[in-house]
Amino acid sequence: QVQLVESGGGLVEAGGSLRLSCAASGSIFSIVALGWYRQAPGKQRELVAGITNGGGTNYDDSVKGRFTISRDNAKNTVALQMNSLKPEDTAVYYCHARAAQVMVVRDYWGQGTQVTVSS
Repeated sequence: QVQLVESGGGLVEAGGSLRLSCAASGSIFSIVALGWYRQAPGKQRELVAGITNGGGTNYDDSVKGRFTISRDNAKNTVALQMNSLKPEDTAVYYCHARAAQVMVVRDYWGQGTQVTVSS
């Protein structure tokens, strides 16, 4: 089992910045990738950014150049630095971990943190 706890959401004006952080605990050794997803009202949950154990990253096209994902393996945390925020970035942001153990892959989710960008 992996537990994820997010922090750092809030209300910001367009053009501003926020930093989300997620702390992982439990079966840390089984994590193969971490990431951030978001879900806006009436829309499906979508991948924002992901980072592998090797440090490889991927981003949704809508956030490239504005968001940066990073991880601190010593602290078991993953962060999402969000700059130049737009109203369309408003959503609940979820921390995600993919864990693999004995050929069984599981996905874990944090409780979500609200990000609201005002125009």
